[in-house]
Amino acid sequence: MKIAILSRNKKLYSTRRLVEAGQVRGHEVDVIDTLQCYMDITKSRSVVRYGGKELPRYDAIIPRIGASITFYGTAVVRQFEMMGTFSVNESVAISRSRDKLRSLQLLSRRNVGLPRTGFANKSTNIKDLIKTVGGAPLVVKLLEGTQGIGVVLAENNKSAESIIEAFMGLNANILVQEFIKEAGGADIRCFVVGGKVVAAMKRQGADGEFRSNLHRGGSATLVKLSKEERATAVNAAKVMGLNVCGVDILQSASGPVVMEVNSTPGLEGIEKATGKDVGELIFQFIEDNAKPHRTRTRGKG
Repeated sequence: MKIAILSRNKKLYSTRRLVEAGQVRGHEVDVIDTLQCYMDITKSRSVVRYGGKELPRYDAIIPRIGASITFYGTAVVRQFEMMGTFSVNESVAISRSRDKLRSLQLLSRRNVGLPRTGFANKSTNIKDLIKTVGGAPLVVKLLEGTQGIGVVLAENNKSAESIIEAFMGLNANILVQEFIKEAGGADIRCFVVGGKVVAAMKRQGADGEFRSNLHRGGSATLVKLSKEERATAVNAAKVMGLNVCGVDILQSASGPVVMEVNSTPGLEGIEKATGKDVGELIFQFIEDNAKPHRTRTRGKG
């Protein structure tokens, strides 16, 4: 098969591993810089151009769309979809997952476990917003933040009020969430491919750090999932309409709760922690599912 990986940097671990996995299975794999693509949008004929030329027809694309280029990146994915190319994750699902508030609302509607979350616009509602999520300690999150950036732990109600007021004063959109103390600064990343959890790791935050992101010095180890954790991850991926994703779960006293569903999960941490060839599993999924014009909108909302 002829497959394109949409990635801005062919030297990144995840991109390199996908190229290797595809070539080992006998596929022709190209890496295309998403931002260097441009579109010819014409009646009955959709085209993606690159470097002054029309790109060839691909059997499938693997979008590796960074958060900072979501708008343009999903437009490129959508153009490929209009050409009949199968996309591992469709454009609507990627957009859906990148909006943290929308994601939580959709997951809530389908009764997926979530931390208690509040969202408000006016500073006059701050005290009641804090009360709604159970009071401090609580977590304040920028809606646009990634890799733990823009996530703040407020130890008491007074500091929570100050932090929320400061963010609102900057016209920043934020979420306020209950702090899951029993998680102990750890979370579980479940890697879902084709409706199955194919690998899972436990990420532990560095000493004194409540955020477990590997980019912030956290460590990763192999973990055995409970049936409930596995079902939660699969259900979250289904609600988002994502074929390949990373579902981040916290172990709370009331059961697993979903913190985020990542449509462009990294391969390095999960492969090193589990020893699984996740790249190969993604290509197996493509081989089983890639058909012309097969991409369709999954999930709702």
